[in-house]
Amino acid sequence: MDKNRDIKISVRNLVEFVLRAGDLDMRFMGSSRAVEGTKAHQKIQSENKEKYSVLLGEEYRAEVSLKHSILYNGASIIIEGRADGILIKNNKVTIDEIKTVAKDIELIKEDYNSLHWAQAKCYAYIYGIQNNLGLINVQLTYYEIDTQKTKQFIKAFSIEKLQEFFDEIISSYFVWANIASEWNKERDSTIKELLFPFENYRDGQRELAVCVYKTVVEKKKMFVQAPTGIGKTISTLFPVVKAMGEGHTTKIFYLTAKTITRRVAEDAFDKMKSNGLKFKTITLTAKDKVCLSKGSACNPQQCKFAKGHFDRVNEALLDILKNENTFSREIIEIYSNKYNVCPFEFSLDLTVWADSVICDYNYVFDPRVYLKRFFTDNGGEYTFLVDEAHNLVDRAREMFSAQISKKLIMQLKKDIKGLDDQMYKVLNKLNALINSMKKMCNEDGYYKQNAEPVDVYNLLTRLTKILEKWLTKNEKSETYDSFLELYFNSLSFIRVAELYDDKYITYVESGLDDVVLKMFCLDPSKLLSEASKRGQSVIYFSATLLPLVYFKEILGGESKDYHLTLNSPFDKSKLRVMVAKDISTKYKYRENSYLKIVEYIYSVISAKNGNYMVFFPSYKYMEEVCNSFTQKYPHIKVSIQTNSMTEDAREEFLQNFSSSSDENILGFGVLGGIFSEGIDLKGDALIGVIIIGVGHPMICFEREIIKEYFNNKSNCGYEYSYMYPGMNKVLQAAGRVIRTEEDSGIALLIDDRFLNQRYRRLFPKEWDNYHIINNSTHAKKEICEFWE
Repeated sequence: MDKNRDIKISVRNLVEFVLRAGDLDMRFMGSSRAVEGTKAHQKIQSENKEKYSVLLGEEYRAEVSLKHSILYNGASIIIEGRADGILIKNNKVTIDEIKTVAKDIELIKEDYNSLHWAQAKCYAYIYGIQNNLGLINVQLTYYEIDTQKTKQFIKAFSIEKLQEFFDEIISSYFVWANIASEWNKERDSTIKELLFPFENYRDGQRELAVCVYKTVVEKKKMFVQAPTGIGKTISTLFPVVKAMGEGHTTKIFYLTAKTITRRVAEDAFDKMKSNGLKFKTITLTAKDKVCLSKGSACNPQQCKFAKGHFDRVNEALLDILKNENTFSREIIEIYSNKYNVCPFEFSLDLTVWADSVICDYNYVFDPRVYLKRFFTDNGGEYTFLVDEAHNLVDRAREMFSAQISKKLIMQLKKDIKGLDDQMYKVLNKLNALINSMKKMCNEDGYYKQNAEPVDVYNLLTRLTKILEKWLTKNEKSETYDSFLELYFNSLSFIRVAELYDDKYITYVESGLDDVVLKMFCLDPSKLLSEASKRGQSVIYFSATLLPLVYFKEILGGESKDYHLTLNSPFDKSKLRVMVAKDISTKYKYRENSYLKIVEYIYSVISAKNGNYMVFFPSYKYMEEVCNSFTQKYPHIKVSIQTNSMTEDAREEFLQNFSSSSDENILGFGVLGGIFSEGIDLKGDALIGVIIIGVGHPMICFEREIIKEYFNNKSNCGYEYSYMYPGMNKVLQAAGRVIRTEEDSGIALLIDDRFLNQRYRRLFPKEWDNYHIINNSTHAKKEICEFWE
């Protein structure tokens, strides 16, 4: 029997998948109910343990793991789950299924929800056959959260009746199990025959692929610094696909920070598929982008795709699984329109059937939005490929932080006055509390403390309960969205409070029109380490994971984890790296640098016709220099990045750099922005970049407290807060020039700090032969020599 073809499904998912029907209704139900539901379960379980006496032959066991295996089509269907409680009394066994409800418990009848009975009966059947029982009781315990009242219904079933019921559900699932089983066979046979989709491995590529394969097989973590040109995407995906064919992993999550990098992963899969691989892949698109009913709420009254969604979605799944292997946004929209189903919910269903899920970091790491259908219990046989992993550091800090805004509280306090006294009072107390913290701010408008803001917790807990009731009754209110925002901010704050430890700090920022209270995650390493356990192997990789020891620490690595540093496969002589030593771009000197930088830019682009980009540490700096440049050289075609570009505007910006264009273009952008990372302009599309400054994040309160934290921890505050993140942006921007073995180009770094030993130590090996430039005339001479 092939373990790799086993099909695993939880009791709950099995029941809900086979028996689901009716409308999709995403109206507000109260997210905190899940937390309270868990506490209610624990309360009832604890009371039952105390209630029954072992001395009298009674026993109540909570959270009992159950697993049942059915042979099917040369493999197994493994059904598993946890029964809330199992009571043994007077030699009779009762399976207890606990459900929390928000509605009046007196309105709950025996037939309130058939899925509840179905789930409990499945647990009863599994326990019954494993313990040779002829008769078993099934009990539903309903618990009303607000009143803490309980109501129970109990039924006795023979094992024959339970088997009949279970067999019906399983036989309905057989069609799906057959699809999965047959697909796994077909997929694995093509994986076995799959060859590396290029004629030759580049330097370092085979080594990377072998190390990735080893990491997956051994269920470990690895951190990879692999320069541009290695072919990181295919070198990580190919070995993991091979490992899947041998049963070492069940699903690949390819995680990215930007849409543009997702396309690279899609292209890599397309390349393997064109070489014979049969593999189902899905790219998850944000809900607001994929919605086919813009402006409508997700409920059957307002959206035709929500009405009857569950009556049609399984039919849509059957159709798409039979006819497609690539579940792109466009394909999902076609089938969603065909069957009138919600495209976002449909895409989430497809993740279960996909072999690989290409998605944002959030879907695995963010505690607020991660995919609960996979990660509720840690330890799935999944592989996480974390692309551009340097971006995860700051993204993780925000995922694990939470804040409350006084401005929003004040606005809603006015809106609710006279309408809801209870909510008004809580908002008033919350406002007063933030005001008291505001008074402790220094002259720069900041106050910080290491301790948790515990006084806020009780107020926010009360507020979420009040808001839940209000939001369920006032869906059509003009202020609904603002109250919903406050609800989720409050809930996020309460949840982050559970993570708070010595890696957090609390601060208040008092600005011109708002006061913000924030619990800020200074060091995300511990939480990222915990989140990585949702899978069994993780590969963090980037072209700029330097210094590797820093990223390994901050991303939650341990000494036992693998790491790999590869050299560039390209000829070093094809990239001329130059450092201009006569300009400082420190903030106090910037205004005096504009005209000098203009001359440097012109000296570079006039040495050889072609497309170039100039990257700056801020929008303001970029705009000032760009204005000076266009005034002096109006004949040069310029394209400039703006602060909030639409997808169309981004495409138009990049289209200017098309190598088929006859007109040269000079692009102005910011370091760390959408055009300094991830874009792939090959050949003549881009022949040079000019980088202004060492890329430091702006000096701000958060960066300063990160610096202070790491100074106290390891005396590396400046490096961790400014230098390493800054140089990472510089290396990413410089990496836009050489994308293939045929490319040649120049990278001019403008800032005297680049010549400081602390910065030079961070230069990659292929920059060892950098040239020091004295002035713009010298720069032009060097560049002309290089191109000649």
